[in-house]
Amino acid sequence: MKRSILTLIVLGTIFTGCSTVQSIIRSTFPYTAIFVIPATSKINAEQSATSQASSFDQIFTGQASNTESIRDVRVISVKIDATLPAGQSLGLFKSVKIYISRGDSSKELLVATRNDIATTVGSSIIIDADSTLLVDSYIKGSTVRIRIEYVLRSAIAYNINLKASLGLNVAPNTAK
Repeated sequence: MKRSILTLIVLGTIFTGCSTVQSIIRSTFPYTAIFVIPATSKINAEQSATSQASSFDQIFTGQASNTESIRDVRVISVKIDATLPAGQSLGLFKSVKIYISRGDSSKELLVATRNDIATTVGSSIIIDADSTLLVDSYIKGSTVRIRIEYVLRSAIAYNINLKASLGLNVAPNTAK
């Protein structure tokens, strides 16, 4: 039993310490955030919701570990899924914008937008990410916040939960 625990600790240290592995983890496992769109949201008016985002290594280790091991971080994809109620069509949105910020700063960066969302889109949509932007300073902070700005096409009768997943492209920082 002690040997298994020691092996897990050693492997965990190796995997979170290596810059190449960190870049693979960060680019493979997205940052995710859960938003609640309240039933009281107005139609044809820009509104927003903010949520703290988490990544695989934050969930696994409980902290933002080893962000010095990565560089040139870019958001390359953003996907939004309706999680509650299941199967909820996202065609109720006219437009969606996604912003990223550090928890200790009010400075935000617009990383993805989608306008003219079709009414027949289904319960999952891909948002057009601006992959030219470097978001190193946001991801390397202790807390990452994601804000969704949206315009509803029609009224909703109940709260809707959304999950936003930000896919990242990162490079290992070998010049540490």
